[in-house]
Amino acid sequence: MRTKRTVTGALVATAILSAAGCGGGGTASGETAKAPADPADASGTIKVLTARTDLVQNGTMARYAAEFNKTYPKVKVKFEALTDYEGEVKIRMNTDDYGDVLMIPAAVAKNDYPKFFSPLGTTAELSAKYRFSDKTDVGGKVYGIAQFGTANGFVYNKAVWKKAGVTKWPTTPEEFLTDLRAVEAKTDALPYYTNFKDGWPLTAWSNNIGSVTCDAKADDKLAGAVSPWKKGGELNTIDSLLYDIVKGGLSEKDPNTTNWEASKGMIAQGKVATMQLGSWAITQMQDAAKKAGRNPADIGFMPFPVQKGGKYCAVLASDYQQAVNIHSSHKAAARAWIDWFTDKSGYSATEGAVPALKSAPMPSTLKDFTDNDVSYVERSEAKTGEVNTIDNAAEIGLNKPDYRQKLVDLARGAQKGSLDDYFADLDKRWDEAARTAGS
Repeated sequence: MRTKRTVTGALVATAILSAAGCGGGGTASGETAKAPADPADASGTIKVLTARTDLVQNGTMARYAAEFNKTYPKVKVKFEALTDYEGEVKIRMNTDDYGDVLMIPAAVAKNDYPKFFSPLGTTAELSAKYRFSDKTDVGGKVYGIAQFGTANGFVYNKAVWKKAGVTKWPTTPEEFLTDLRAVEAKTDALPYYTNFKDGWPLTAWSNNIGSVTCDAKADDKLAGAVSPWKKGGELNTIDSLLYDIVKGGLSEKDPNTTNWEASKGMIAQGKVATMQLGSWAITQMQDAAKKAGRNPADIGFMPFPVQKGGKYCAVLASDYQQAVNIHSSHKAAARAWIDWFTDKSGYSATEGAVPALKSAPMPSTLKDFTDNDVSYVERSEAKTGEVNTIDNAAEIGLNKPDYRQKLVDLARGAQKGSLDDYFADLDKRWDEAARTAGS
């Protein structure tokens, strides 16, 4: 059962890109999908695609639909949960049939959104109400509204860290490594768990871009021949920490044996001390603690171990954005669902996530961040399209697990090579792609 959420960028998907002229949106209407002024005017059956197989199977999504029907009685909502959401939706988007409401797949390049999705309103209008609107802004129109956002950092077992004698958050990568070594020496817990085999958790490391420098535009600044892995660069700092954790023997001996679902119980029971994830994971680890008869309050969340001006910064990034299929026959009903789910359902609060709705309060799961005066930095997506184009051309995959899996393999000696040489190669590929992409 897959209960992860991802925060991803566009990947290469030639199948989708070729679909633009054959069922990929070339002939569909680009009129704005608006919810009706009178809920009674919305009708029809809509299909909502989701990756939350667990919430469909346990009836949670059906309960949301029942609440929605109290406002929109003439709309029937059907859910289709997909285990391999990215892979399956990518294939479906070669046709017109990819649900009425869907989470925008990472495989769709940002500049191609108008070919596949109906605009939901102007950026000026929606950015006043919602966080993360610029992520789906194309030409001044918004094509998706975030289900929620996430702060990035490390989920950790407070009891284990306390047993190791660590009661304060580390302020530098070196302190973080020292603390993990204390966990190794003074407890029976594995200091760090990579979730290498499932792969996608490794992509969460990219969401720390901006946390190191406390710069909302840090991701935008990758749009050029800027050698992102140069010494002193954010990605150098971020990826060096992961490398040093593994190199120091502070993670599992054989990362090919990791298991995401099992890892929840492992950190809840104190068998694992630390994992790099978005704040959305906190509630899942707390639930695992309850099921294991442990104290859910032992599950903590700490920022990336770097301070600027004596303060930590945490990037707020959008999770999946819900969009309306440009081919939908029930666009008003589809938009009504998105608006209700974002504004009224309470989904983000239940998940302990950062609400897309600006007027909603921050979740209780981030109380430690609030109490410790962590600064939130909402990631700019103004140049995401350009960055994705460079990333695709360089064949690196900032939001894919492959290049960090190689980083882990280098650190543990499963592949030959040095970290410096690897960074130099990544910089070379990035810079060459930046000079040629789009030309």
